[in-house]
Amino acid sequence: MKILKYLLFLLLIVFIAGSIYVATKDGAYKVETGKLINAPAPMLYREVADLSNWKTWNAWNAIEGMDMNVTGEAMAEGSAITWQADEIRDGSIATTALVPYSRIEQLLNMQTIIGEAEGEITWTFTPEDGGTRVNITLEGNQSFKEKLAFSIQDDDLADVFLPIFTASLENLEENVIRKMEAYSINVDGVTEHGGGYYMYTTTAARMGEVNTRAASMIAQVKVYMEQNNISISGRPLIIYNQRNDRSGTTIFSTGVPTPSQVITPAGSEILNGYLEPQKVVKTTLKGHHKNASEAWEATYRYIEENGLIVDPQGQPFEILITDPTEVDNPALWVTEIYIPVE
Repeated sequence: MKILKYLLFLLLIVFIAGSIYVATKDGAYKVETGKLINAPAPMLYREVADLSNWKTWNAWNAIEGMDMNVTGEAMAEGSAITWQADEIRDGSIATTALVPYSRIEQLLNMQTIIGEAEGEITWTFTPEDGGTRVNITLEGNQSFKEKLAFSIQDDDLADVFLPIFTASLENLEENVIRKMEAYSINVDGVTEHGGGYYMYTTTAARMGEVNTRAASMIAQVKVYMEQNNISISGRPLIIYNQRNDRSGTTIFSTGVPTPSQVITPAGSEILNGYLEPQKVVKTTLKGHHKNASEAWEATYRYIEENGLIVDPQGQPFEILITDPTEVDNPALWVTEIYIPVE
């Protein structure tokens, strides 16, 4: 009987000591990781904020037996991801705040062996070195029951969440880059282009530099037109005055359409030109302009296959239907290519 009393007394001491240890253990925790991703902040923000995207890249979804579901409007405060899984306990992540395009705040709720555990997840999107630094932070204060649960388990919070966050960022980068790389080329065929007046400036460059150089030149033309109250009547265009695909060089003009002829002062860097109405073969490129060379090749191939003849006096040109400064996803950029034919 005395042995039993001693054992009960010993167990009581162990229980009290364990309780004191758990109670005095610091309950504050913070799990953080980040990654620099070569993609614009608005696009990454939208990819994360829209919870319907999470199944394509979030590492939670790779856990065996994981069943994830979205409740509420996918990209709104109050929306949530809920899950049931064989390998980890059930839980949810609910969006509590959205700050376009810099910050997302979420509430994590997860079952443990003795109850629920909560934490706050914060995503931040910071432009850096031409890309975006994406950070994920999970932090909070554990209650006595939560500290006891993670003291009993083999893994602590960092062991559970850090690998998931790290893998999720890797998957996020891969998924967003794949979306940005998407493009399509469609040769629309022979059509008539109506021509018209345009304000322009001209330079020489290598073909690979055209897109970058054209952006600043178009901005320069627009500033001139605004300062001189000249109306804009269409999308910007790039006119290839001379184009040598073999050497990879070109002399080109960037123009902005205007409804009528404009007389510019002598010595002006910005001039007025006129594009004659003409028969052309039109091709539409949807995607990054770096795919333009393939679109041009497809257009010339169409011309050859259909017995058409390129007009040697004509100047091929491109019309920039979308403004890259306004559309952050290159997969949504639209460029129309026009090659004059006889």
